[in-house]
Amino acid sequence: MRKQTVVFNGQEVGIAVPLDDRMKFIAVKFDVIGLDNEVFDTVNDIRLAIVRHLAAEESLL
Repeated sequence: MRKQTVVFNGQEVGIAVPLDDRMKFIAVKFDVIGLDNEVFDTVNDIRLAIVRHLAAEESLL
């Protein structure tokens, strides 16, 4: 595994850093700061978590 930029809706929102056999998400955009430092199995899992996170945030408005 290698460090990867996480792009969501055409915007760089964070980086995925290898941690053992998983990926740690480092947020660089405020919209996804709630996911900062969480650990996921894949970058795709990070993107799915972003979708869920943004949907949950939107439902609070």
